[in-house]
Amino acid sequence: MKIRQKLEDKEKSTLSKFACLSINSQGRGSDDIPCDIRTCFQVDRDRILHSKAFRRLKHKTQVFISPESDHFRTRLTHTLEVAQIARTMAKALDLNEDLAEAIALGHDLGHTPFGHAGEQALNSVTPFGFKHNIQSIRVVSKLEGEKGLNLTKEVLDGIKNHTGEKVPFTLEGQLVKIADRIAYINHDIEDAITAKIINESDLPFRPIKILGYSKSSRIDTLVKDIIICSRDQVEIQQTLEIKKSMNELREFLFNKVYLNSPAKTQEHKAKNMITQLYHLFLQNPQKMESKIHKNLFDTDNMERKVCDYIAGMTDRYIVTVYKQHFIPSGWSVNL
Repeated sequence: MKIRQKLEDKEKSTLSKFACLSINSQGRGSDDIPCDIRTCFQVDRDRILHSKAFRRLKHKTQVFISPESDHFRTRLTHTLEVAQIARTMAKALDLNEDLAEAIALGHDLGHTPFGHAGEQALNSVTPFGFKHNIQSIRVVSKLEGEKGLNLTKEVLDGIKNHTGEKVPFTLEGQLVKIADRIAYINHDIEDAITAKIINESDLPFRPIKILGYSKSSRIDTLVKDIIICSRDQVEIQQTLEIKKSMNELREFLFNKVYLNSPAKTQEHKAKNMITQLYHLFLQNPQKMESKIHKNLFDTDNMERKVCDYIAGMTDRYIVTVYKQHFIPSGWSVNL
């Protein structure tokens, strides 16, 4: 018996009846030889973890563009926090940790440089619009590797529906959806305090009193509430009071940090940079590095090529590219 089969049998005997067993996966978009050692969801996790798109997350904005301090979150550290919270809840609920981790590690692969500012810029200039969760699906299905990563349908569904109104069809996907919110609400509060955008005394009293006065205590309260409410249930749930408190903190962040705060003073520059590069590449596609991004050129849709190219850039790389094309450099003579 292969090690993978032993792991699949272990899932059957130990996981909840509501868990998504790897043996019951709906499969992949194209045929794939099963691994002798890893389950299908472990394979997905590893494919995402070893992808170029995952590595690029370390140089992509979470909230604060090009912060001077080393201690602010990036899109990568956010992703790792989401994965850890999701795994903790999945383990406690006897759900499939590997599936939850794979979804969490892949959920933000389609994010643009400069975070949501970049997302807004591409959404405004492309004729088909832009959403980072849909772009994440393009990354893992078309752009990464030779012809995409060929992930399971469960992982694709969790990535696609980690944001927005649609609910993932697996409980593991639902866990990632809420783990994402738990992570960014709490780490963005911490980063905003570090950046002196807000003070701890500014935090709304009622939700802080209910959830906790520190980041760790708030995460602990939220995670425990979900575990207690969701055990042996067909969907992931929260108590009304806890959910309301979490949403109040989220609304506070939108009002005080995400919109019209000093943290956003550079966003118009980031949007202008992306907009100018988009039109430049649209008119001069030869300026895109086709050897590095060969998968971009599988489509005849030039708008899509340019969008994929820019969305894949890191913060530092897009600044370098912008300087090459729009900032004059000193004249030099080779002697």
